[in-house]
Amino acid sequence: MSEDTNKEVQSGKKKRGRRKKDIKGEYAEMSFLEHLEELRWHIIRSALAIMVFAVVAFIMKGFIFDNVILAPKNPEFWTNRMFEKLGELLGTDALKINQRHLNLIAIKMADQFMMHIMVSIIAGLIIASPVVFYEFWKFIKPALYDKEKKYASGAVFFTSVLFLLGVLFGYFLIVPLSIHFLGSYNISDEVVNQINTRSYISTLTSISFASGVVFLIPIFSYFLSKVGILTPQFMKTYRRHAYVVMLLLSAIITPPDIFSQVMVCFPLVFLYEIGILISKRVVKNREKEMDEI
Repeated sequence: MSEDTNKEVQSGKKKRGRRKKDIKGEYAEMSFLEHLEELRWHIIRSALAIMVFAVVAFIMKGFIFDNVILAPKNPEFWTNRMFEKLGELLGTDALKINQRHLNLIAIKMADQFMMHIMVSIIAGLIIASPVVFYEFWKFIKPALYDKEKKYASGAVFFTSVLFLLGVLFGYFLIVPLSIHFLGSYNISDEVVNQINTRSYISTLTSISFASGVVFLIPIFSYFLSKVGILTPQFMKTYRRHAYVVMLLLSAIITPPDIFSQVMVCFPLVFLYEIGILISKRVVKNREKEMDEI
């Protein structure tokens, strides 16, 4: 048994669960109600951060809607212009997306006001995500062993970066491709597309947020492997199934050409392979620790 592990076993002080200092300066196990109280304050601080950024986004209505929410449907959007230039370079029109302005309509009286509130809250959640991750980390950190804290150092930074990169990936790549496909698709010339503003914004926000979550695959792989739920063998066994799912998803949301499908699918495959490497490393370290005991 290693020296660190022997000390933990002998002292009996290093247990799973959150701990606090008592009046003597020694650590004591927290009760269930104390856990709830601690969690409540972490949630309150996270909610306050989201609310502050949501208020800022609500005030900046013109910039948020004209330059962020409604921009991907316009030909002047950065991604649309890059696809157009790439299409000209390759001598094909298949890559030219969103070249026609997509008109949106609001059906109900309160639609625009409700969309304003919803977008502000989602923007606040995305911008405040590092704060939310930090508060979550502060809550679970006392329950970790010293070695686990060492392995998980930088978790907040990497989680925040991956999530925000995923949101940007979804916004700048998947959203324009989805708008082009869904906005221009029709079953008959007699049916005219009149896209509801609520439907457009829901599509944009859900794709962006989902992409942010997908980019957390390496983080999920680490923690699920750490608790023994996920193994690299499992991920390797179902690798082909995962590739098929990712390819189908890419085919659905992109124009009917292989280049666009590969552009969307490649980052997902890359993250999945990174997840396998992380899971393999975690399992290897756990087996090494077991051999030392």
